[in-house]
Amino acid sequence: MEPVPAALLAALAGGAGTAAGQQAWEALRALVLRPFRRGASGADAVTALAEAPGDGARAERLAAALAARAAQDPEFAQAMRAWLRVAEGAADGPSEARNTVSGGTQSAVVQARDIHGGVSFRLPPEPPRSA
Repeated sequence: MEPVPAALLAALAGGAGTAAGQQAWEALRALVLRPFRRGASGADAVTALAEAPGDGARAERLAAALAARAAQDPEFAQAMRAWLRVAEGAADGPSEARNTVSGGTQSAVVQARDIHGGVSFRLPPEPPRSA
């Protein structure tokens, strides 16, 4: 398993400014607090980073604890990979788009962030042009 970036852990511990970021952090805490029989779980490192999310050394310690646990526990490693896919998107936070549409004769305008699939329009036929 690839190591979890310490910067991602620090951003999520700080709330990442979004509900999704906070949910990702809580999901990590729950994952780390699951019973673990083979040594340190990483719970102390999670708590320490939560107390000081801006502390890079604490984020590094948590990243190392997660990597060590994942190396010892294949089930944990699989759960961490799934968590990481979700968490990376959550840490990005919301993107901001500003579009201004004015004048002219727009017949269709779409503003979107993530579109999974497609967008299509059925535009009305153009009116006949006068000669």
